[in-house]
Amino acid sequence: MMKQQIKIVCIFLFFCFSFFSKIYAQLCQGSLGDPVVNLTFGAGTNPGAPLNNLTNYTYFSADCPQDGSYTIANSTSNCFGSTWFNVTQDHTPGDVNGYMMIVNASFTPGDFFVKTVDGLCPNTTYEFAAWILNIIRQSSCGGTTIKPNVTFNIETTSGTVLQSYKTGDIPAGALLSWKQYGFFFSTSAGINSVVLRMTNNAPGGCGNDLLLDDITFRACGPLVTANISGSSDSADVCTGDTSIFNLQANVSAGYNDPVYQWQLSTNNGASWANITGATNTSYVRPPVIPPGIYLYRLAVSQRDNMNISSCSILSNVITISVNEFPVVDASNHGSCAGDTLSFNANDGVLFSWTGPLNFTSNAQSPFIPAAVPSNSGIYFVKVTSGKGCTSIDSTIAVINIKPVVNAGPDTAVCEGLGIQLNAAGNNITSYEWTPAIEVSNPNIPNPIAFPKLTTTYILTVANNECKTFDSVLVVVNKNPKADAGPDKVIIEGQSIVLNGNASGTDVTYTWTPLENITDLNSLSPTVNPTVNKMYTLQVRSNVGCGIASDMVLVKVYKKLFVPNAFTPNNDGINDTWFIETLEAYPGAEVKVFNRFGQMVFDNHGINMHWDGKYKGILLAPGAYAYIIDLKNNTQLIKGVVFILL
Repeated sequence: MMKQQIKIVCIFLFFCFSFFSKIYAQLCQGSLGDPVVNLTFGAGTNPGAPLNNLTNYTYFSADCPQDGSYTIANSTSNCFGSTWFNVTQDHTPGDVNGYMMIVNASFTPGDFFVKTVDGLCPNTTYEFAAWILNIIRQSSCGGTTIKPNVTFNIETTSGTVLQSYKTGDIPAGALLSWKQYGFFFSTSAGINSVVLRMTNNAPGGCGNDLLLDDITFRACGPLVTANISGSSDSADVCTGDTSIFNLQANVSAGYNDPVYQWQLSTNNGASWANITGATNTSYVRPPVIPPGIYLYRLAVSQRDNMNISSCSILSNVITISVNEFPVVDASNHGSCAGDTLSFNANDGVLFSWTGPLNFTSNAQSPFIPAAVPSNSGIYFVKVTSGKGCTSIDSTIAVINIKPVVNAGPDTAVCEGLGIQLNAAGNNITSYEWTPAIEVSNPNIPNPIAFPKLTTTYILTVANNECKTFDSVLVVVNKNPKADAGPDKVIIEGQSIVLNGNASGTDVTYTWTPLENITDLNSLSPTVNPTVNKMYTLQVRSNVGCGIASDMVLVKVYKKLFVPNAFTPNNDGINDTWFIETLEAYPGAEVKVFNRFGQMVFDNHGINMHWDGKYKGILLAPGAYAYIIDLKNNTQLIKGVVFILL
């Protein structure tokens, strides 16, 4: 019996060694167990905490440690003049802000990492593995960098070497390149703990810098492969499926007295539980009704180590997914004739619709353009999920006839008046005019509108679920307005231009009387009456909105008249000095002086009233000289005006 056991172990070890002579490490090619040790150095912000009793190197609290130092960090950049690679994440997959050990090796070769590993099983083969990256760039140090060279020793706690492996020179690369190194070793009776020792073999200098991450110890044994009924390692069923699956495993030679235990995980592998009674290489899985993902695997160990999880090796994982049926929630939208009738269903990858008038579609959201009442009815949809589960749902579509409405012909109204709107139609249950604020009642077919400006009134009518609308334009014609302009002053024999203004929608205008005027139909005719005359501007609306008129007085003086006194006492009578006849001489200048020759008033060429003040202060009563320049190349007019109080 002992010879047979030795032969099986030798076959297993020969297989592993012959394979691994071609790769970076002598890793297990059988099946592995869950990690007894899984050292990832944790995660967090830089820098991480120092390692306790695992290294005799000096802890460095930044991401570029000096010779003989190390740090724990999730990244490193711009170290030593960028002779190192900039590393933005550790090796551990999915480890957000994951740490790694950054080592700047000592000038003197020696140990840089020593860890005691507990919880091992005797008479068990284990795989040790670690990931290492030469962090220095290939082009650094003139292309002659010192390459890291590491020896891994697995020793008993008393110092006996159980297995040793040398990486040899770890080359620098042009790109970042993590490499996994490792080997397997076997414990003998009574050994539950070992010492992992990592030794730097290279001398100090430019180079010999590395990253270390993901150190694992896992039981290694024969190859265990599991499947469902000899074929697949996964299956999908739907809720309520009563299928029974036969799980089978094939265990290669390697254990002389193996024991088997099927395990189940219902939390995606976060934890595993032994299945009672499932202790053979095959297991018939009973029907599982509740939806969820069920993971199965076979644990194998030597009988002496049964029920010790760290001693077991594990098969690949079989996944059986119990999938829920699609929640279809079929719906439709569009309930009026002429609208697009659209449908929708959820939670699937395949869809099959059927309905009235031989309607069929394989779209998730099909539609019928310009639906008619005969499209009303029940529509069914069969939905298949990505896992092959099928549900059927239905939705009822009702297509109603839209109301018909005519808001009436476009019309017009004079400014300030109201006008009645007149709508006609059928199949109508409600009316709504907008803008509502300008109509007497927005909810009847024939309200009176009072628009201030030209307005489009929109009438929306409804019956049950359907609405339609029409509009009518009400043009607001502006009423005529007349402005004959300011009164005018001339000296007998002069002429002057009237400044009339007419407004309104589509208006015509004329002046009366007919005498002494150049153009009756011009807004700015020239007039030359011989006596005071009143002219009237009449503006007529051509769209029926009435007539407007205004008058302007043209005063005719025999000669220039200059008042010789005024009383600025605020009694409302003769309070200012104003030369009305200067209106006949645009641009005429008037200057007034006191008895000292100081100018106290200047009209600046604009005919204006003088209130007897100078710089805001009322002047003393008395005589004040004036000079008038008519700006027509005539002699200056001089005189005296008296301020009386």
